[in-house]
Amino acid sequence: MNGTHPPVTAPETALLEQAAAAPMLAQVEAWASINSGSRNLTGLAAMATTLADAFSVLPGAIDLIEPDPVETVAPDGRISVIRHGQHLRLTVRPDAPVQLLLTGHMDTVFPVDHPFQTLRWLEPGILNGPGVADMKGGIAVMLAALTAIEHSEATRTLGYQVVINSDEEVGSPSSAALLRQAAAGKRAAFTYEPALPDGTLAGARAGSGNFSIIVTGLSAHTGRNPDDGRNALLAAADLALRLKAGSGSGFSCNPAKIDGGSPNNVVPDHAVLRVNFRPRTPDDEIAARALLDRAMADVARDHGVSLHLHGGFGRPPKPMDAKAERLFGLVRRCGADLGLDIGWRDTGGVCDGNNIAACGVPVVDTMGVRGGSIHSDAEFLISDSLAERAQLSALALLRIAQGQY
Repeated sequence: MNGTHPPVTAPETALLEQAAAAPMLAQVEAWASINSGSRNLTGLAAMATTLADAFSVLPGAIDLIEPDPVETVAPDGRISVIRHGQHLRLTVRPDAPVQLLLTGHMDTVFPVDHPFQTLRWLEPGILNGPGVADMKGGIAVMLAALTAIEHSEATRTLGYQVVINSDEEVGSPSSAALLRQAAAGKRAAFTYEPALPDGTLAGARAGSGNFSIIVTGLSAHTGRNPDDGRNALLAAADLALRLKAGSGSGFSCNPAKIDGGSPNNVVPDHAVLRVNFRPRTPDDEIAARALLDRAMADVARDHGVSLHLHGGFGRPPKPMDAKAERLFGLVRRCGADLGLDIGWRDTGGVCDGNNIAACGVPVVDTMGVRGGSIHSDAEFLISDSLAERAQLSALALLRIAQGQY
């Protein structure tokens, strides 16, 4: 604990005891046993139904929202619609004077055929399993905090929406509009991504943009008339090099993959370049898009090919503005009163907190469990952090309801 802080009040103590007593570990073990990879629609449907049942202990209306249609570019350049799972939305006391948004995601990065499907204890208190930290543990923490809140005086002033989407790990393309709608008019938001093992939170975040550039050239025989061809693969490679060379000041660029090509005796007339940008500020996002437009025009001219751009900046940069600093300050004070030293640091990672902040709503987006090695088969949850983080959320929610933010 930093400095001297007044003890929590008697009502707060009752709230904290109830939050810590929730059956979070059992929930995590059950939920992590359901494969809910972002493309596993059957598993996501089972997860959505399971979570709807779990969250039914709270008052309000639960809806399973159909995903928005999302286009995808196949390796051969064809554009089609890809399906996503349903999203869960809970609305409680929408007419209350204080309105908050709490978000999480039910999907994981582990597809149905991934070998990482089971749970095991690495040592006492350290649970290894798919999604235990990212973020089925976070969802359990959220539910425990809200269940405790419903037995407190906060119900007189506090209303909230919960959104648990099915596509966060692939950029939330089918839930972005739902998140914007839910964020409208909210005083603040919490998102339940995992904190670092030591409890450090994510502060400012870079943005992210994913693009597929379809390059169309002209095929020709590599022996008889190669100069009549227009090599789409070479143009895509040239574009990748130009984009990488133009990044580094305010934004990074990662040319990640080139699809396409042809037999060795044919000039390839087709390629698709996949590229990711990470701008640090809104101005950097504008600069990254200007680089992309300029480089595409130059490559089209120099190689005699046509280019079609697909994609966009799905995660806006999330700066640490004054409203966000106030919300982080409240969470830090709540942590201090619980004996927790809460700090934060900037990160290049992205999440739904980026999209919420872009709506003008301050958000702390790492209110979930302490854990690590996420997105790998070494992912782990520190089980003691379930009660710890549920108490942190419950106390912060109560104090926001009391007007302390």
